[in-house]
Amino acid sequence: MSSYKRNIYLEKKTLEEARQVVFDNFSTGRMEADSIPVTESVGRVLAEPVFADISSPNFHAAAMDGVAVKAAETFGASESNPLEFQVGQNAFYVNTGHIMPEGTDAVIMIEQINLVKNDRLEIESSVYPWQNVRKMGEDIVETELLFPRNHKITPYCLGALITAGITNVCVWKKPTVLIVPTGSELVEYTDADLQNLPAGQILEANSHMLGKLVEACGGTYIRHDIVADDTAAIRNALKKTGTRGVDLIMILGGSSAGSEDYAKAVIDELGIVLVHGVTMMPGKPVIVGEIDQKPVFGMPGYPVSAIIAFEQLVQPVLLQMLHQPEPETNKIEALPTRKLASKLGVEEFIRVKLGKVGDKIVATPLPRGAGCITSFTEADGIIRIPNEIEGLTENTPVPVELLRPLKNIYNTIVSVGSHDNTLDIIADMIRGKSNQATLSSSHVGSMGGLMAIKKGLCHIAGTHLLDASDGSYNISYIKRYLPERSVHLIHLVKRDQGLIVKPGNPKQIKDIKDLARPEVQFINRQGGSGTRILLDYRLGQLNISPDHILGYANEEYTHMAVAVAVLSGAADVGLGIQAAAKALNLEFIPVVTESYDLVIPDEYVDTPFIRLLLEIIRSTDFKSRVDSLGGYHVDHTGALIWKSS
Repeated sequence: MSSYKRNIYLEKKTLEEARQVVFDNFSTGRMEADSIPVTESVGRVLAEPVFADISSPNFHAAAMDGVAVKAAETFGASESNPLEFQVGQNAFYVNTGHIMPEGTDAVIMIEQINLVKNDRLEIESSVYPWQNVRKMGEDIVETELLFPRNHKITPYCLGALITAGITNVCVWKKPTVLIVPTGSELVEYTDADLQNLPAGQILEANSHMLGKLVEACGGTYIRHDIVADDTAAIRNALKKTGTRGVDLIMILGGSSAGSEDYAKAVIDELGIVLVHGVTMMPGKPVIVGEIDQKPVFGMPGYPVSAIIAFEQLVQPVLLQMLHQPEPETNKIEALPTRKLASKLGVEEFIRVKLGKVGDKIVATPLPRGAGCITSFTEADGIIRIPNEIEGLTENTPVPVELLRPLKNIYNTIVSVGSHDNTLDIIADMIRGKSNQATLSSSHVGSMGGLMAIKKGLCHIAGTHLLDASDGSYNISYIKRYLPERSVHLIHLVKRDQGLIVKPGNPKQIKDIKDLARPEVQFINRQGGSGTRILLDYRLGQLNISPDHILGYANEEYTHMAVAVAVLSGAADVGLGIQAAAKALNLEFIPVVTESYDLVIPDEYVDTPFIRLLLEIIRSTDFKSRVDSLGGYHVDHTGALIWKSS
């Protein structure tokens, strides 16, 4: 049994330095060539140049339906001097693609011919040589170079290759990558009881994700079964599989500071460690090494870290093996919706949502956690903060690397504000009704939404701000914080807010007063959210200090995150909507029914995508789907509540 050793990073390198180490050590790792049928060549890279075996067309062909003639015999024809031709002697009917009869070099279109009689034709205009004719070799000439070596074959290329008489092509063999997932907590998704997954077990997904990234680079992969966190087991897995026939190795997991670094130990034992830790976030724990003269990477266990490490360090090696350049990244300038802090000395990759609001592109940061795979699936772009600065200020445009086409960004409805589950239904229905528009929601709380409206950073803002003086919602806040903005306030839903507790309510919580009990662990919403304002209002009514609530400072940004905290046991109770409790089969203790509304600046109300959104929320289908969530009331959904004067 091995003794526990705290993992200490070797001297970490910058990303630029780590990439240079990779290029210096593995730049000569080229693949062998292989001959394959041309029909299997799409996506492959040519190892040898390809020259045409035949011409295309390989005969002179009519390019129009009409009559083939010798052009010189038509010279002088006009309306006042029509010329006659005899079919079968000096004029021959042809259709498009037909071989040109011997002795002819032009085609007169059928609509330019006058029929006389006895197979005689009359023309009133001349044609020049090779008019309306595809000459032999017009497209491809036998022996000409079709594609040079290292050219990547596309479906269009396939058409040209077959047309030129090519039956086989010589391509670089696909790099084969061995992927070894490690972790005693991992289980195969095919073997797990997905509805009763024990605490502490995690479905292994990284190997499948990284394998498909390998395929996207032009490689292929071998996936080893999950290996436990044990140096000997990982070493034996590599020895048993062997490196023969493998061009690159990825060991997944076991490469972080503060725990025993199994990947580093194995690479150190079987080969050499070249890089141990890179000053980038996510992806810092990545290891670069060499075993049997093959590149080997110790990949971080968190999925976002694994993606960044792959794209920055592994992908370049695979592309070099195939003589391919790294893909060029499209960039645009975007305006961050808030300040972005960053650690000095670390290059940070921040995933963002993008949208065009007015005349500017705005970027809303997604959660930065290395374990948040949805921050990649939802991201439209990446902001890279260099390691020599401590962050970015708001209201200053920054470069963003696009992950989606720019057209998609222009067609995005940007929603910033309070979280509500009905926004997911709206997003789905928008995609169902339009193949262009999308809804992008960023959950920063009701006050955050109003501030985004004020700064012109979104199209709509969800809000449910209680005015404690009269019990109304939202209008007084709009008047106070948006005095110079003309907006529409559209009612979306009334929803039941209350206390979310575990089934059976083990702590016997009945109302807000119970949050102050010393044995009750609470999970809060972030400052500025409508739910937080509601809580503070009720605590004030009861003369309860937030200091007396265990967990008041622990914050989440969505109702579902609050519900998950209760479900997981991280908290005994949270304040949230009934729909979140119902979704996770938790119990719900009603506190208040509140109004959740949409604030829409006047200039966007009559735009096509906002009209579509309003049409959707006023539809019977939408209201029916919302009803099924539980805890919602849709009697006045879609109504105009208030409008700035």
